[in-house]
Amino acid sequence: MGWDNLTSPEFILLGLSSRPEDQKPLFVLFLTIYLITLMGNLVIILAIYSDIHLQNPMYFFLRSLSFVDICYTAVIIPKMLINFSSEAKTILSECMTQVYFCLSFGNVDSYVLGAMAVDHYVAICKPFHYITIMSYKCCVLLLIIPFILPLLHSLLHIHLLNRLTFCASNIMHHFFCELKAMLKLSCSSTFVNEIAIKTEGLSGIMAPFTCITISYLRILTTVPTAGKYKTFSTYGSHLTMVTLFYGNISFVYFQPLNSYTVKDRMAAVIYPMLTSMLNPFIYSLRNNDMKQGLGKLIGRIKSQ
Repeated sequence: MGWDNLTSPEFILLGLSSRPEDQKPLFVLFLTIYLITLMGNLVIILAIYSDIHLQNPMYFFLRSLSFVDICYTAVIIPKMLINFSSEAKTILSECMTQVYFCLSFGNVDSYVLGAMAVDHYVAICKPFHYITIMSYKCCVLLLIIPFILPLLHSLLHIHLLNRLTFCASNIMHHFFCELKAMLKLSCSSTFVNEIAIKTEGLSGIMAPFTCITISYLRILTTVPTAGKYKTFSTYGSHLTMVTLFYGNISFVYFQPLNSYTVKDRMAAVIYPMLTSMLNPFIYSLRNNDMKQGLGKLIGRIKSQ
């Protein structure tokens, strides 16, 4: 019993508004967000790849974060744009696929942020052993883990979601197939799903967050008082991304399903898109090395 209980094996995504006059402004808005996100993160990747001075673990993880952000928004926004520009706002079997990759890339983001915090800790607290500890092999390992664990984590939620019965309305008041929005459509008990979100889901998110917290606490206790401001100013970009990421995700997912409102739907949209769009600006505007790398990239493009 599962998807067969639907009269039609499809979901209808209404977004925030079903009025025809709202569709073009929304299309322009999200197309702009998508293009800024895509171009900004691609520029970050190219700048790091082309500048030998940025070939170190910190920028290795930043390049990975930009790649994940591109993938994350590519899972969500293109389908939204198609819905804005067409009368048929349906999503068929790919709805489950979209939920899977949204969860996967969201969790990969959190683990990459955790790996970046480990890199910062080693750079500040163990500077003489930095090259040995943060070797290329170690960096690759810290990157493989963020990709494997979230993929397995997301499979559990998809399995539990697939066990539910969807026999009521197939109209989803959302921009994309989002986990909690789908749970609200189920006419069977979602108790196990909610428990999984608040236990396994919480542990999956809290593991990198705990790593980030411990890393910065160790940095705080290691750096002399006079150097604390400079240190945290250097890593302010990372702290800003962590605050945006975990602030939104805790607001959306760790509250009762029956209290899931329009504000939560908006947060679920803002959470992946805002952080992905702001990532290039936060890291390039606050980082002198990135500014120099971007300047060199622009210089190479102009000279060709």
